[in-house]
Amino acid sequence: MVKFIFLSISLALFLHHHAYVDARHNFHRFVEQRDRSAGFLGIHRQILRGAGRPSSFPVSLPTMSPTSTPPTPLSTYYLSPSPTSSKFCPSSCGVGLFHALRHLPQPTRISFPLWATAAELAGDLTADKAAENVVIVGSGPAGYTAAIYCARANLKPVIFEGASSTGGQLMATTDVENFPGFPDGILGPDLMMNMRKQAARWGAELESDDVVSVDLSSRPFSVTGANGRCVTAHSVIIATGAVAKRLRLPNEERYWSKGITACAICDGAAPMFSGEPLAVVGGGDSAAEEAVYLTKYSPEIHLLVRGESMRASRALQDRVLANRKILVHYNTRVVDVLGDDPEVPFLKSPVTAVQVATTEGKTEVMKSLAVRGLFYAIGHDPNTALFAQFLDVDEKGYVRVAPGTPTTSLSGVFAAGDVQDPHWRQAVTAAGSGCMAALAAERYLSGEGLLREVHQPKDDVERKKGAGDRGGEKAVQEPGEKQTEATAIPSDRNSGSGSRGGSGTGMRSLAAAAEDDATDTYHKGEAALQSLLASSGKPILIMFMSKTCGPCRILKPILGRVLKEYEGRVHFVEIDIEEHPDLTLQSSVAGTPTVQLVNLKNRAEGEEVVTLRGVKKGSEYKAQIEEALGGHE
Repeated sequence: MVKFIFLSISLALFLHHHAYVDARHNFHRFVEQRDRSAGFLGIHRQILRGAGRPSSFPVSLPTMSPTSTPPTPLSTYYLSPSPTSSKFCPSSCGVGLFHALRHLPQPTRISFPLWATAAELAGDLTADKAAENVVIVGSGPAGYTAAIYCARANLKPVIFEGASSTGGQLMATTDVENFPGFPDGILGPDLMMNMRKQAARWGAELESDDVVSVDLSSRPFSVTGANGRCVTAHSVIIATGAVAKRLRLPNEERYWSKGITACAICDGAAPMFSGEPLAVVGGGDSAAEEAVYLTKYSPEIHLLVRGESMRASRALQDRVLANRKILVHYNTRVVDVLGDDPEVPFLKSPVTAVQVATTEGKTEVMKSLAVRGLFYAIGHDPNTALFAQFLDVDEKGYVRVAPGTPTTSLSGVFAAGDVQDPHWRQAVTAAGSGCMAALAAERYLSGEGLLREVHQPKDDVERKKGAGDRGGEKAVQEPGEKQTEATAIPSDRNSGSGSRGGSGTGMRSLAAAAEDDATDTYHKGEAALQSLLASSGKPILIMFMSKTCGPCRILKPILGRVLKEYEGRVHFVEIDIEEHPDLTLQSSVAGTPTVQLVNLKNRAEGEEVVTLRGVKKGSEYKAQIEEALGGHE
């Protein structure tokens, strides 16, 4: 025992007097390169790669307070003879250093203060180990394809798919006829939901939230959502797509969503446009598609093309020119929109005319077109505001990538889809670039020694596949839902399944019911709404939607999650604007989705109606419901 104590004391004195320890090769800059980014594990990987070895690794550690309790000397942790010794810190930073030293060519010196504890030196390692393999920002064909490939590679990607933009631009389209594998075409929203389910089936973590900030200046990278979740990851795939451009007309803001819109698929079916002449501005595929689509509801469509010819594909041009309802105006630009007061309740669109300037020879002629709606299809701007300070972007804001690759100017960050494609901007090219980005991210992680495989249990994959095939059990949550519980608004197939007494979960049409029950939460149709207005004093949340509306699919589960918190305290009524055009007109609904909250707390003073257009965050709907309930409880 005495010998053991003597040897221990001798060893401690030896280490104390040899604070400069012979190691093997230039190892002098040690913890402070994480940018203090990757901690010991990152240095370990850097050394083992054998690339870019710096000449020294200077150590930077917190200064000990004079009153601090002297910690265990660093040597006790790192020079323990056994990597499995309990003296190593829990995060295994000692093991990382131990192996790093073993693999260094000799000789060189490494220095560090003996009063630094392992925990102090290993702070960054814990974050490094907790970092995800890859985070994908954005959905759409590029984001979901990247998620599918990353998930199948056992990378368990986290994908921020957006709170109100889930699925990207295809959520606002009708038939997609040029995506391979669908000979009869497929609705854009259906295509996106299929991709989403496929990504979830293979283990992608779907976060229905907007990204509000990113930090690509240090590693691991960090991505923060609007709900406060911060995800760190060793690689990032940017698939944020693009947003519709605006013309910035003098009266644009005044009539926006009240006669001017950027989504014919969402708003074209609104009764306020039905049977009225309309105008579409643009000359590409989107403009041609929207012009053809609007002929279902309008007897006359003016397609306003700025140039001498359309840029749309030949097939779409032929379709436009063959349609007698469409009149094409070339060399024409929009000057402004005229109309009635949009703040006054209206049955028809308050827009009454569009002022245009047409070039005829060398003369520009001003004219006015009598139309009741203007639909924008003039292209998009890339969503790169969050990333421009970290990456090279071109003069239009598109992320620059190495030719033929998804590689950006920053190692470990990749771009896919329209955010890096100013030329083609097709669903299939976006999907292809998403595949490339996923493969590139996997190779990067593997090459850097950062890849950590996360295997999804086989039973989970088969369960999700089987549930999706059966179509009964819900295999994958809809956008906006928590992944722990099903909260979507009940669909038509559940009609009549609502229980009496306020806890019903079915949606039913009271028009076909023998008697009404104003205690149920979920209802459908105008008859149900009229019955509730006459018999119930609870707030009524009305959602105006259409079957072709992609954003409506995004909104439904968001409202479902909100309504679950107010079960039995409010009513929800779904109104299809094509089935109930008169009610839609009376409610001044200009497009879908539109949500109206009717407060009946004081019938003597009349109904209070709050209107929310488009897809909002769940917190906005909750705030309005809470305010309405304040007069009831």
